[in-house]
Amino acid sequence: MSDVALAKPFVQATINVLSSMTGLSPVPGKPYIKNTDKAQGDVSAIVGITGCKSGAIALSFSQSCAIALVKGMLGDAIEDIIADTRDAVGEITNMISGQARATLSEMGLPLQGSTPSIIFGANHSLSFPGQVTTVAIPFETDYGTFTLEFCFQ
Repeated sequence: MSDVALAKPFVQATINVLSSMTGLSPVPGKPYIKNTDKAQGDVSAIVGITGCKSGAIALSFSQSCAIALVKGMLGDAIEDIIADTRDAVGEITNMISGQARATLSEMGLPLQGSTPSIIFGANHSLSFPGQVTTVAIPFETDYGTFTLEFCFQ
């Protein structure tokens, strides 16, 4: 299965989940091959993937986009911006991973996902397993940017 065929379920799941759960309207940009381990945002979540293929997916949100995501999920009920952001970014990434993996399973590619790991801070790194090509897809929202990244062996 090509990277394009693998990417489509993740892109569609990203649009579906963020639209329905946060009210954000993400618009995907042009995919590119990522040649650095530097994250494209201020807060990231990464999910390991196993099964017929192994790899990982990650979402990296700019600070403004992450805050909009939390507000979209929780309304004005934000109590602890750090804890709420960690929980929201992890849950959104888990939902996107699950929805995309369900679609891939229907296509004959059953995969399992790990619990998301969350990383905070400007200029943090995302390490993907093995010597694989990482595909990155930038997204725009009214509240900032985020990037979906994935790789499979």
